[in-house]
Amino acid sequence: MKRDLPPGRKLPHPAHSGPPPAPQPAVSVGSPAAVLAVVPHLLGFVPSKSLIVIGAGPPRGRIHMTLRFDLPDPPDSAAARDIAQHAAAVLSGQRQALAVVIGYGPGHLVTPIADLIRDEARRAGLDLRDVLRVEDGRYWSYLCRDPSCCPPEGVPVNPRHPAAAAMAEAGVPVLPDRAALAASVAPLGGITRQSMRQATDRAEAHAAELLGLASGSGRPRAAARLVVLEGLSAVAGALATYRAGGRFVTDDQVAWLSLALTNLRVRDDAWARMDPDHRDAHTRLWTDVVRRAERPYVPPAASLLAFTAWQCGNGALSNVALDRALEADPGYSMALLLRDTIDAGTPPSMARLPMTPEEVAASYAAADEGAATGAAEPPGEPPDDDQAASGPGRPGAPG
Repeated sequence: MKRDLPPGRKLPHPAHSGPPPAPQPAVSVGSPAAVLAVVPHLLGFVPSKSLIVIGAGPPRGRIHMTLRFDLPDPPDSAAARDIAQHAAAVLSGQRQALAVVIGYGPGHLVTPIADLIRDEARRAGLDLRDVLRVEDGRYWSYLCRDPSCCPPEGVPVNPRHPAAAAMAEAGVPVLPDRAALAASVAPLGGITRQSMRQATDRAEAHAAELLGLASGSGRPRAAARLVVLEGLSAVAGALATYRAGGRFVTDDQVAWLSLALTNLRVRDDAWARMDPDHRDAHTRLWTDVVRRAERPYVPPAASLLAFTAWQCGNGALSNVALDRALEADPGYSMALLLRDTIDAGTPPSMARLPMTPEEVAASYAAADEGAATGAAEPPGEPPDDDQAASGPGRPGAPG
């Protein structure tokens, strides 16, 4: 378990939720060996010291969600109970017809939480098909007592199982561990970092120049509008480039976009343009920005990457992106909103865009007009309870 949890956070967050909505190979996972073969492909990496909770249901026992928790290490009975209760609540809340639980690690770490999750599943009326433990290339079942299929020495995990082969052939990648996944969105260093610092200095100077020019006219709102207009143009240009298979050419492009996204109007316009048909291109775009942006400008792009990853069903990537966002700004509310939503096991099918870019523009225009006359709150004010319940994908959420 991560010991440096944010204040008030009681349990480690589940690090994956749901399979990608894109077409996946039809793989039968009707045995423990088959389930273990596909877990790394569902997560995107090989787990260790982890509790994996798989939820499935109609049609034909299809896997609908995969949750991963860090095992409490050293063992912590309170933390283990929190994890077991949370996992059971998510499975029940998402109406999963059946579940499989797998602990990766030594018995003294896995067994206490395996026992607790069996108790919680029983209380919740869940159909827990199996509870497994995996260590050193072998697995054991906590439910099976037949030595002919579950011998005391364990059963070898088959890395060449047909289910794993089918997933690999379909192009579902597997990284060696979660650290490798985190490294894929880690900040770039060396000469790239030096160049980005210089580009960010230029972007900040350009923003200050725009604000100064317009402020000199005695129209401060017009000054902010100039920055927003250039930011909207940067978003449109970046999306067009990446959807066409291209990438950023200069560090100045990345620096200006990352700065512009700190404006909620610009960020929400980008959020409203996250069409799932282009999710792979968007993942490349926001990964590039997250890795190259200076730390104060990471949260908006990292949150957009998290949303895009969630659309793809890649909760593991979504969570490492949220780690980057909240490391830079622990109070960044778009990131907090997404984390709470993913923690609840909300499926990728709920990653919808209820507003179009045109509707976002209209809502901000109305708010600007109201603010000018004192009749409305400015954009970026915290939503009321009803709005907050609408979940991610609702542009206009506070930053």
